[in-house]
Amino acid sequence: MSDARRRFEVDDHESYARPARRSRPRTKQRPTYTDATTGVVVTRDRGRYTCRVESDGAEGDVRSVIAVRARPLGRKSVIVGDRVRLVGDVSGDPGTLARIVEIEPRTTVLRRTADDDDPIERAIVANADQLVIVTALADPPPRPRLIDRCLVAAFDADLDPLLCLTKADLATPDELLETYRPLGVASVVTRNDTELAPLVQERLADRVSVLVGHSGVGKSTLVNTLIPGADRAIGEVSEVTGRGRHTSTQAVMLPLPFGGWIIDTPGIRSFGLAHVDPHQLIKAFPDLDEVTEECPRGCTHARTEPECALDEAVADGRLDAARVESYRRLLDSRERHAGD
Repeated sequence: MSDARRRFEVDDHESYARPARRSRPRTKQRPTYTDATTGVVVTRDRGRYTCRVESDGAEGDVRSVIAVRARPLGRKSVIVGDRVRLVGDVSGDPGTLARIVEIEPRTTVLRRTADDDDPIERAIVANADQLVIVTALADPPPRPRLIDRCLVAAFDADLDPLLCLTKADLATPDELLETYRPLGVASVVTRNDTELAPLVQERLADRVSVLVGHSGVGKSTLVNTLIPGADRAIGEVSEVTGRGRHTSTQAVMLPLPFGGWIIDTPGIRSFGLAHVDPHQLIKAFPDLDEVTEECPRGCTHARTEPECALDEAVADGRLDAARVESYRRLLDSRERHAGD
């Protein structure tokens, strides 16, 4: 084939070549969802979120909407207590499904890790303002180390802690109350043989409270008493281990009839604190924090520090020795012990 003919065929083939397809440029504009419906996540189960949505009509008219997380949220987790914006079918009718497209800014987040050496922190509840640490005085017996760890988590999340001691008809609360007196933690004591609700309503009214504690300590009993018809499953204590059997498997947020919300969480066996910076824990104790300004650089304020200003303040009477010891016990609690 001559060079002239070869050039002709090449030129002829190129003249009939299909032009390259141009892809549509991606827009950087994100949807505004101005017509989205606002709701609160009250529970989640295997990728499905139940949201409580207030109707536009009569006051107090609410509905439950089942939703999934929209793809634009990426890996951002949705947790109980989140205030979210919903699109799609938000009627709440059986078989319908909405999408969660936005999570409104959280005021607080309660976190935990599986263990103290676990780098992955797990967000449990959003937008609560009170952590209720439910502890039985007997059957099962109290575990102060776990109480300490829950207190650390509360201080870290900027939640007000409330110590709720149950089953006072089986054992006296005096010793445990004295243990936490120096920390100024509010407390309430309940008995199985007396009316329960009036003792705690005042502490829970108009607040968003999270219940944490072992299985069998009385969390579900408390919820069922405060909210008739809640029907939270109640477990028994194992005669072999002395620990409660797990009954609640998912966190559930419920409205209180006298105002406020309560969040019942599954029973816990441990509360990892790998996410808590011990240097930030002192911020929850303003009187101690003020004194630590006199500490040498790098002081951890632990009981092993030779020149910690907390010890000097105790020696000259500026600080209560019991309060400093209680704070240091919380520091120690970040290291998990057998039996926690």
